[in-house]
Amino acid sequence: MNFEIKEENGVYTGKPSGWIDTNAAPDFLETLKQLEAQAAKTIQLDCADLEYICSLGLRGLLKLKKESVAKGGTLELLNVQPDVMNILRMTGFDKLLSIQ
Repeated sequence: MNFEIKEENGVYTGKPSGWIDTNAAPDFLETLKQLEAQAAKTIQLDCADLEYICSLGLRGLLKLKKESVAKGGTLELLNVQPDVMNILRMTGFDKLLSIQ
């Protein structure tokens, strides 16, 4: 799992890639903490290269979403691949997160 974060014009874009499984989830959650500091702004996660996300990763996304809502920001998932979208649908996260 790799996770790059960039800022451009006040929009923070994170690009996770690979598998966010039980082994990679702690690193993913640590990286999400960097984005939590920017929760008042627009945060976009480009999931074009994300192949899998486990329940710990989903919990991290939900925490970031709640933090964004509380601070008046937004969290959007972009370019979600079919396998990851299936996970989001099965868990009901497709109803909780903004997916473009």
